[in-house]
Amino acid sequence: MELFLIRHGIATERGIGIKDEERSLTEEGHQKTRKVAKRLFNLGLRFDLILTSPLVRSRQTAEILHSSGLSSKLEESSYLAPDGRIQPWIDWLEQQQIQGSATQLAMVGHQPDLGQWAEILVWGEARASLVVKKAGIIGLKLPETGSPVSRSQLFWLTPPKFLL
Repeated sequence: MELFLIRHGIATERGIGIKDEERSLTEEGHQKTRKVAKRLFNLGLRFDLILTSPLVRSRQTAEILHSSGLSSKLEESSYLAPDGRIQPWIDWLEQQQIQGSATQLAMVGHQPDLGQWAEILVWGEARASLVVKKAGIIGLKLPETGSPVSRSQLFWLTPPKFLL
């Protein structure tokens, strides 16, 4: 199974009176994310499922990926909210047996969580080394059976500027 961790596009800045969960993509964020999605589509990438954080900026990013034809399935997942823990997602993965039914899974979320999750899946611990830029992607190959922690392989780490 291949897992693609995708950070949301450029969002409005944090500010007084704006709740973090309500921050939306800026016009530039929409444009760049659409360009990234088009490039991924042209590269032949398709996802069996896109999971997204419930926050507005991530949902908007996931909707752009979905509407660009990268997947026919889009679901919201509380595991991907900021400060989400990886173990409940691993439990979900095992319960859904998605490893046997899907080959490409995209998850749209937030930094530093996505970078930390990738590190845990590859090295077994978060090292604060991997950074996912806004609308950037980390690709991991997960093992076919058993826990993916410290058994996954990093095969893709791309900032959006290389996809525009």
